[in-house]
Amino acid sequence: MPASAHWRQRDPAALPRALLTAVILLLLWPGLQLTEFRPQTLFNSQSLETMGRFLSGFWPPATDAEFLRLLVRATLETLAMATAGMALALLLAIPASLMATRALSVSALLTGRPSRLGRALRYPMRLLLIVLRSIPEIVWALLFVRAVGLGPTAGVLAIAITYSGMLGKVYAEILESVDQAPARALLQSGSSRTAAFFYGLLPNAAQELTSYSLYRWECAVRASVVMGFVGAGGLGQMIDLSIRMFAGGEVVSILLTFLLLVLFADQISLHLRRRLA
Repeated sequence: MPASAHWRQRDPAALPRALLTAVILLLLWPGLQLTEFRPQTLFNSQSLETMGRFLSGFWPPATDAEFLRLLVRATLETLAMATAGMALALLLAIPASLMATRALSVSALLTGRPSRLGRALRYPMRLLLIVLRSIPEIVWALLFVRAVGLGPTAGVLAIAITYSGMLGKVYAEILESVDQAPARALLQSGSSRTAAFFYGLLPNAAQELTSYSLYRWECAVRASVVMGFVGAGGLGQMIDLSIRMFAGGEVVSILLTFLLLVLFADQISLHLRRRLA
């Protein structure tokens, strides 16, 4: 094969990809050194012996009636915390996303450029959404535990605040990414912004909005367990107490329950996505 034909068959993007890979590796190496990442320490004899002794106390799982009763209550508490937190987050995220998105800007839809007044109102709302989602929910949980005391109320408020920022940002981006032609046609024909949203934007964005909302509910279930370690109730608080008492059997039972809970949430999300497809 001639050299020119061989050159034409080569992937023209191979060199840029190789350079990008080299840059990523060069940036990754200092980060690994900074974090003192040493995976080989997990496999030396001392670490394996210590881990083996620790894991040996986790069997068999706890199955006594009193513990299972508390476990069922904590599981329901975790589900309620995640669901209530998401519901409150939606109450703030939906109007915030409508204010933050350019999809319902009359000037942007008709002329292609948003007005100065629209930008002046939109940027503060986007800044609010950034502030809400920039602080992790576990930090909010710590603050609310001090304010309202131990229990799931702190977890509900923490999820509501953080997830409202996440949902509002993504909702606004989804509304801006769908086809704007139906909304533009409605606005040009004299329809209100409400009608343009419900009949022009929402039908095209409904599936993506629902899919992301369900994904965030799954994340809220996991986050509610993590927040239990700071006193927000649910399965996380049970795990924390069992670990402190060196009750390995109880920890295994709680972790198995949490695994089933996540699988349950995933199946619900999968079923609803299929119904909407």
